[in-house]
Amino acid sequence: MFQKDYILRMIEMIGDLIAMIIGLLKKGDPDQAEKILERSYYEFLRRDASFFQLIPKDQLTNQLLSDHNYTNGHLAVLAELFYAEAMINEAQNKQENSKQYYEKSLVLLEFLEQEDKTWSAKREERMNLIKEKISVL
Repeated sequence: MFQKDYILRMIEMIGDLIAMIIGLLKKGDPDQAEKILERSYYEFLRRDASFFQLIPKDQLTNQLLSDHNYTNGHLAVLAELFYAEAMINEAQNKQENSKQYYEKSLVLLEFLEQEDKTWSAKREERMNLIKEKISVL
């Protein structure tokens, strides 16, 4: 129960982080948003961003769950961090990088959709938004 509460708090904090990053992007400050995101990878997942960037999307869930003992909660957090990373790259006109992060976020969300026993409107909404973004990029 403790771990579940902890993961829920992390996900709430990620929501606040996404809102802050969106605010910085709207103000035209993607560099500050990127600095905040870089710290967030380590704060939430105890690894720096480059660790996750190097994992190919088709190996993402398997490698994190089996090789690194991450949980579905960790994957949910990482999906949101990838989403934020994609938005920052998009704001910096790095379209190909943005698309790769959207795709990684979608892979994680689709995996969680299959694994989770409950339906999530927020997750489904995010997945649809990401699919739109990918089709445009």
